[in-house]
Amino acid sequence: MPGDLRDGRIVIVGASLAGLRAAETLRDEGFTGSLTVLGEEPWPPYDRPPLTKQVLLGTAAPESTGLPMRRDVDADWRLGVRADGLDPIGKRVLLAGGEALPYDRLLIATGTRARPWSHPEQAALDGVLAVRTRDDAAHLADRLAAGPRRVLVIGGGFTGSEIASACRERDIEVTVAERGPGPLVGALGGTLAKLAAGLQRAHGVDLRCGVTVTALRGDDKGRFTGADLSDGSRIDADVCVIALGAVRNVEWLADSGLAAGPHGVACDAGCRAFTRYGIVTDDVFVAGDVSRFPHPLFDYQMLSLEHWGNAVAQAEVAAHNMVSPGPLRRPHLGVPVFWSNHFGISIKSVGVPTFSDQVVVAQGSVAERRLAAVYGYHGRVTAAVTVDMGKWLEHYQRLIETAAPFPPAPGAADGHPLISELPVPSDVPDPAGLSHSPTVALTGHLPDRRLTVRHSGT
Repeated sequence: MPGDLRDGRIVIVGASLAGLRAAETLRDEGFTGSLTVLGEEPWPPYDRPPLTKQVLLGTAAPESTGLPMRRDVDADWRLGVRADGLDPIGKRVLLAGGEALPYDRLLIATGTRARPWSHPEQAALDGVLAVRTRDDAAHLADRLAAGPRRVLVIGGGFTGSEIASACRERDIEVTVAERGPGPLVGALGGTLAKLAAGLQRAHGVDLRCGVTVTALRGDDKGRFTGADLSDGSRIDADVCVIALGAVRNVEWLADSGLAAGPHGVACDAGCRAFTRYGIVTDDVFVAGDVSRFPHPLFDYQMLSLEHWGNAVAQAEVAAHNMVSPGPLRRPHLGVPVFWSNHFGISIKSVGVPTFSDQVVVAQGSVAERRLAAVYGYHGRVTAAVTVDMGKWLEHYQRLIETAAPFPPAPGAADGHPLISELPVPSDVPDPAGLSHSPTVALTGHLPDRRLTVRHSGT
């Protein structure tokens, strides 16, 4: 590594939101060296939240989702090029075409991809889709515009719920199949899952909970026609959307020696990647959905987040630390914030709702579908979720940051007594029992890989 951290060669793998914000921050922080941004997709960085909202509704074109560049990053954009491996000893990113890209410091921002249907032949049926990329959203938007009889959505997480909402706004019949007890239960627990279930049914969604899809069916021309469910019922539909959550893009790191696994690439609070032996690197950094990092507010659990705001904040911290000496480096300690709009309501979350054992409705009510729910763990506030009451989110964020006692004091936010006199269990289920993976995953303290220590000699 060169002595001047503001010079040399930096490679960013992932032309994503995190990749773009990191590139901008590097230049803002005075980096004058060579900067290369590698992206598997042919498009410049674009915004993903509109894909399951405006694009599916036909109110925005897929190509309009490009992210604005806050400044000229003077980078070599290598788009449509896939990273195939990493040589940390030789400091080279190995490309799919056989080329090797040298670096002095590397940022991994490869994000996630949609979790595929487990049966490849069924997944290949015409009409079976997923939504993760710009092309995915464009394809599904075209299908919805054609007016299918019914859409089957497999998975009741945020993505599945937003897709179902878009279908109903287009007056398309939709069935949502969720293995768990309710939609959004993996992210928000049982209390708000009941609200989400009632909301979907009130908008005409055929919601099937506690069931799995056992098979996708097609005709003799290879077109999707419906699905069989574990309760013996059948769904006839023209389109099937697989909304089972995300898979971290870490396969290209399999032989790199980094602590990369199903939950992402482990790193410290300064975004420096760990090796599989738990040794922190000083030239490989991680940011965005592919990262897995400790957070002191949540017992130093390793968090995996699929949040827009986290990708931005972590990318800025990573970029700062890539060009700063040790004493000037800073940690990534931002409190996770997430939002979703569907079925006419706005859901906003701060903290980690899954890091909880109890929840209390502090404002509003489930019946009104307008509320603030506060989550606690071992007697302190760890999260809050608002439904059409987003203006209170900043208040609850302060409670989380100060480890305020749970339950919060009556009238803590607006002078009104708590609606629920006593907290109730938050009913956060085991993700293994869900059709969808949560957007915030608590992945424990242990590395993803178990190591065998071999002693040589007699």
